[in-house]
Amino acid sequence: MTTTLEGATLKVQLEGRELEDLIREHLPLVGHLVRQTLGRLPAHVSREDLVSAGMAALAGAAKAYDPSRGIPFGSFATTRIRGAILDELRGLDWASRSVRARARQVDAMLQELTAALGRTPTSQELAEALGVSVDELQSIDDDVQRAAVLSLQGFAAGSAEDMVPERAAGPEDLILHRERIGYLHNAVEALPERLGLVVKGYFFQERPMMEIARDLGVTESRVSQLRAEALMLLRDGLNTHLDPDLVSANDKPTGCVARRREAYHDKIANAGNLNSRLAQTNHHGMPFIHTARHS
Repeated sequence: MTTTLEGATLKVQLEGRELEDLIREHLPLVGHLVRQTLGRLPAHVSREDLVSAGMAALAGAAKAYDPSRGIPFGSFATTRIRGAILDELRGLDWASRSVRARARQVDAMLQELTAALGRTPTSQELAEALGVSVDELQSIDDDVQRAAVLSLQGFAAGSAEDMVPERAAGPEDLILHRERIGYLHNAVEALPERLGLVVKGYFFQERPMMEIARDLGVTESRVSQLRAEALMLLRDGLNTHLDPDLVSANDKPTGCVARRREAYHDKIANAGNLNSRLAQTNHHGMPFIHTARHS
C-alpha cells in the first residue's frame, strides 16, 4: 500500500499483491449479485455477459478504492458492480426495442401482402418484399420470439433499473434476509443424501447436469426430476418455518409421504438457532468468503 499526495488530500492506493488479493477475495460478490439479478430475468439472458460486466467493475473498483475513506470495500464494490449489471441490462432493453421495431415492419408487410394476394404469403415472398433473405427473415422471427418471452416475463414492460435489486435494506429486512439464508443452509443440509447432492452440485457448484447424472449413475432426465423434488421439499421446508400460509396442502396428511415431510421439517428446525443461522452471513448479509492466501 502506498500513499500519494493529490491536491490537498491524501489518497491511499493498493498495489500489486494487495490489489490482487482484494479482487480474489471478492470474486464471489460478483456471482452473488448476478444470481440475485438473474432471479428476476428470463432464462435466455446471458449469465456470462452479466458476470463479465461484473468482473470488470470489480477490478475497476479495486483500483479506484481508497481505504482511508473508511468505506468497506464490499459496499464500495457492490455499487460499482450493480451499476455495471444495470448498464448491461440497459443494452438488452435497447436491443428489445430494436427487435420490436423490426417486428412491426415484418407484421405490416405481412398484412399488406395478405391483403394483396388473398392468402398468407410464403416466407420467400415476404422476404423478397422486405428486401432481405429468407435466413435473415428467420433470424428476425427468432429475435421476435425471444423478445416476446422477455416481455411476458416482465423485463421489456419496465426499465432496466427495475431488474436490479434495491441498493440497501433496512436493519429489520436485513436480519430477516440473513435468517432466510440460514434456514436455506439448514434446509439443504437436511435434504436426503441424493437430493442434497443434486442441489449442491447444480446450484452451488454450478456443475452441468450431465456430470451430476454420471456421478449418480442415472439419466439427465432423472437428475431433473430429483432437482424438482428437492426444490419442492426446500420450498415447503422454508415456508413451514418462515411463511406457514404458503405451505402447499397435502392430499394425505396422515400418509407416509406426509410423515417424511414432517420429519424433514423437524430436521430443519433442529439444525440450528437464530444465532447459528445469522452466522452464515456477515452483517451486510453477504456469505462469508474463505479464500486461500498466497504466502
